[in-house]
Amino acid sequence: MTVSSTLENHPPATLRSSAEVVVIGAGLAGLACAKHLAAAGVDVLVVEAADAVGGRVRSETVGSFRVDRGFQLLNPGYPEVVKVLDLDALDLQPFDAGVAVHRGGRVSTLRDPRRHPASVLDVLRFPLGNAREKAAAARWLLRVTSAGDLKEPDTGWSEGLDAAEVHGELRWSVLEPFLAGVLGEVDGTTSRRFVDLLVRSFLRGTPAVPARGMQAVPDQLAASLPAGSVVTGVSVRHIGHAPRSLAVETTQGGVNCEAIVVATDAHAAGHLVPGLDVPASHAISTFWFGAASSPAPESRARLLHLDGDRTGPIVNTSVLSAVAPGYVLAGSDHRALVSAQVLGADTGAEVEARVREQLGRVYGVDAAGWTRVAAHSLPHALPVVAPPFEGPRPVDVGDGVFVAGDHRENASLQGALVSGRRAADAVLVKAFGRNGFKRAR
Repeated sequence: MTVSSTLENHPPATLRSSAEVVVIGAGLAGLACAKHLAAAGVDVLVVEAADAVGGRVRSETVGSFRVDRGFQLLNPGYPEVVKVLDLDALDLQPFDAGVAVHRGGRVSTLRDPRRHPASVLDVLRFPLGNAREKAAAARWLLRVTSAGDLKEPDTGWSEGLDAAEVHGELRWSVLEPFLAGVLGEVDGTTSRRFVDLLVRSFLRGTPAVPARGMQAVPDQLAASLPAGSVVTGVSVRHIGHAPRSLAVETTQGGVNCEAIVVATDAHAAGHLVPGLDVPASHAISTFWFGAASSPAPESRARLLHLDGDRTGPIVNTSVLSAVAPGYVLAGSDHRALVSAQVLGADTGAEVEARVREQLGRVYGVDAAGWTRVAAHSLPHALPVVAPPFEGPRPVDVGDGVFVAGDHRENASLQGALVSGRRAADAVLVKAFGRNGFKRAR
């Protein structure tokens, strides 16, 4: 099958020898930073090693399917998303607000009654968890929704659920698998404070995907920049000082500048900025399959599906073509596109076989004959947010060098976008004055 990236909105640009600010990395953090700087009148150049913008937020075409590189969602409940992106132009395709849980050979649905008032009785009748467990979970959600408690000593989220007395089948079959897919770990070691903030955002907004794939998000940010501001296919080898400026050494030559923003993932940033405090990463992999038809009935086809029995590597799965029909590009192709997310970076044959078996149990079908469309391994998918989570890390690392990325804020698209803005603000203050005009030397 032919694999192609979405490049039509990004014609090749020539690497310039100078710019006021060089941003290394065209992920969401780097593009958001560049957008804020350009809006302030700063001449900015974004240098990206890959063949297109997006960083970890990328899409590609495989045959007649559009797939994202990893299972990714955009939450319109994130405040920075609303500020930076044109959500109407993205044509968001929302998931249903809830989950479908396979447990003991039966699939039960749990929807947010605030968005689906008709499901109130279904919530009360949900077969997983007794009345005490449901009451404890409701109290926990109410606390998270109202304010959470960011002043209490921070712990791992598993200890946080223990303290809230959330136990039993509801936790095992629903909460833990759901959070594992969001956080990239099932050990319960991520900061409870951070998890509270994440859950609150999910309760305030319904996760969705753009109609044209997650690639539409970085494409939109890049399109807001002046022509020639983004150069792809150029790797940065070294950053340092030239005689009268900073210098970025690339595979296609050097660029002199007044300030540098390193907006790569944490792993790559650590190589470019010695001594940078770099968190570890969680690895996540996503398998994509083409099924002859949707394995989920229409009543729950737009829900995220969980394996409440936890019988294999999958932490969640979805029929993405039911949520966003535009992920199937050919009108003559009536197959369904199914995603399956697993923890870890292994996408080998043994893991795939276990994934297919688990998909068969979750959907009650035979998945052995489904076409493998793609498999993406993201070894640095999410930075670890360990307790105590005390807020943003510094973006100004000195000598005209700044750092942006979700590892400076928190492990989310919100964190990436906010870090880009923070880095841009720091550059404007340190190098160009508060109003965006370069200070006299």
